[in-house]
Amino acid sequence: MTSGGIRRSFTAAASLALASFGSVALAAPGPWQLNMERGDSTWSQVPYHLNNISLGVCTVIGVLVFGAMFVAMFRFRKSRGAVAEKWSHNTMVEVVWTTIPVVILVVLAWLATGGLTSWADTTGSQMTVKVTGYQWKWRYDYVEYMGKPINKLGFMSKLDDQSNQTRELGSGMDPYAVKVGDESTYLLNVDKPLVVPVDTKIRFVITSGDVIHSWWVPATGWKIDAIPGIINAAWANFKTPGTYRGQCAELCGQDHGFMPIVVEVKSKADFATWLAGQEAKSAAPAAAPAAASSAATPQQTTQIAPASAVVAKQG
Repeated sequence: MTSGGIRRSFTAAASLALASFGSVALAAPGPWQLNMERGDSTWSQVPYHLNNISLGVCTVIGVLVFGAMFVAMFRFRKSRGAVAEKWSHNTMVEVVWTTIPVVILVVLAWLATGGLTSWADTTGSQMTVKVTGYQWKWRYDYVEYMGKPINKLGFMSKLDDQSNQTRELGSGMDPYAVKVGDESTYLLNVDKPLVVPVDTKIRFVITSGDVIHSWWVPATGWKIDAIPGIINAAWANFKTPGTYRGQCAELCGQDHGFMPIVVEVKSKADFATWLAGQEAKSAAPAAAPAAASSAATPQQTTQIAPASAVVAKQG
């Protein structure tokens, strides 16, 4: 079941929740936000709509159940002379109040299963990034882009220095002063973000090098555990350039709270320029030893030549 199918099938059921909370969810996460983040990835709409559908169903059930309780308690109370009926079973009522919840649960399970399986289908991916969790940082390795392998492009991403210095006991530094522009980024910024292109189906293969972590960027609509010795996979297709932040969502040790994630989404042209620059940088260190080795050969020949001449002269 795709996100489009979910929206078409249950627009009416979700209308109450959307009317009540939809305007809040259009913005980025913030204080006192009532609903889930809508996200920016193609798939992030699926859990958003599933949440609204479930909220609508729960709201209707709550109104009916608590409404019936309210009527029963106040209209048919003893002080008004109400007398309880003597019957104990009603087959029709029991069939109805058993069948309706079963149908609701089956429908919700069907929608949830379809939604969950769709984000695991990484076929047709245009880019692959390997994500490895460590205590307490992430490593990103670019594997391929548009069918072409990317060689030797990977880096560690850890908490930025300003947040790291501010969090130290007795630092005297103000956490509210840690900002990028007008955005408060205390414990939410890194030294090297993951850079990806917009409008590209990106396959993330996620694992860990030590303990269990969880890679979570709310804008993608999903989070996946990073488990040692196991590769988990999911995909995301960001629709708008920008910076998207997340955190490790698994208790992975004493510094678990200082393991942020930053994804920087660029236009395809800007990403191509960034990728070319990074590949050039990674190729430069490999070329330097080769050049040094080539330069050393004539010098060695010059040093050896006089020695050979001396031997010939002595002969």
